[in-house]
Amino acid sequence: MSLDELRRRIDQLDENIVKMLAERLSIAESIGHEKAAGSTPPIDPGRERKVLDHAISIASAGGMTSDEITEIYRSVIKLARQRQEVSVAFQGEAGAYSEAAALDYFGSRSVATACESLEDVFKKVENGNVQFGMIPIENSVEGSISRSYDLMLESDLMVAGEINLRVNHCLIGNPGSTLDGIKRVYSHPQALGQTGHFLRQLHFELIPTSDTAGSVKLLKEKGIMNGAAVASERAAAIYGMKILARDIMDNPNNFTRFFALGGHDAPPSGDDKTSVVFAVKHKPGALYDFLRILAERKINLTKIESRPTRKKAWEYNFYLDFEGHRQDEKILFALPSLEEHTLFFKILGSYPKAKSEGN
Repeated sequence: MSLDELRRRIDQLDENIVKMLAERLSIAESIGHEKAAGSTPPIDPGRERKVLDHAISIASAGGMTSDEITEIYRSVIKLARQRQEVSVAFQGEAGAYSEAAALDYFGSRSVATACESLEDVFKKVENGNVQFGMIPIENSVEGSISRSYDLMLESDLMVAGEINLRVNHCLIGNPGSTLDGIKRVYSHPQALGQTGHFLRQLHFELIPTSDTAGSVKLLKEKGIMNGAAVASERAAAIYGMKILARDIMDNPNNFTRFFALGGHDAPPSGDDKTSVVFAVKHKPGALYDFLRILAERKINLTKIESRPTRKKAWEYNFYLDFEGHRQDEKILFALPSLEEHTLFFKILGSYPKAKSEGN
């Protein structure tokens, strides 16, 4: 074939691909309507995993590698999610990182509802106003978000998914403001902490707020010209503000891990995590006895953290993540033994592992 003939063949194939993708997305939208009419969870990671595995299994026959087909089908699956218009609550104003995580995980067509507080996010889901809540759980630089853990302990909501979102902080001011004219900086305490080196060099007065994007909105509404906010580039665009400096993080590898919370956790996907909270007796070796069970059953621990119980001084709850789904045979057999070594034991949820960036 000549070059022109090959290009015409490519054009024909592209035309067929676009038509088939459009049909696939239309079917995905119909599936979303069927799920909404019944009791089927709107997101089914297990089904998504099967779709991807099937595509990988037939890829080699067409001369494609598993990596190539995986990259393509992750985009296809993400587009299909967007057609199902999930409702999700997040803490903060439009432009918040929590909103970005929600839209990335559930798709840009999902209906995202802003809430003043994390407590309000939980209430929205518990009352059935939305299907899911997106909450920050830990940051790779600043550590865990304690309030999120405390609220999960008190709630019957379960972890249905996780996403790791890259955080790129900007210094944002009103149009017409200049870096030299800034005297004080507003933002969430974690964002101020993550940009401490940059902010200290310029000797700004730091003013903590409840939300990064909310700080940008505050500057806009009050017309503060000698103040700036630490927030995302998206927040600056939403409120029509000026970016005074980009990428001001102390650590460029800055990620925040978010949990998607719902009335139930996710079905097995084949590549899952489980999160639990528990307390052990206040005696030597109690925590070791619990962890030994995981080691003996070759269950990989990915995180452990203690939090005060708030009921009695120097008593702690332990929050733990390990690989596997609570319905997996290995985990299922380990759970009774784990519970025997605790004063209380609660499964927060099993859910598909997130990729290192995005979902």
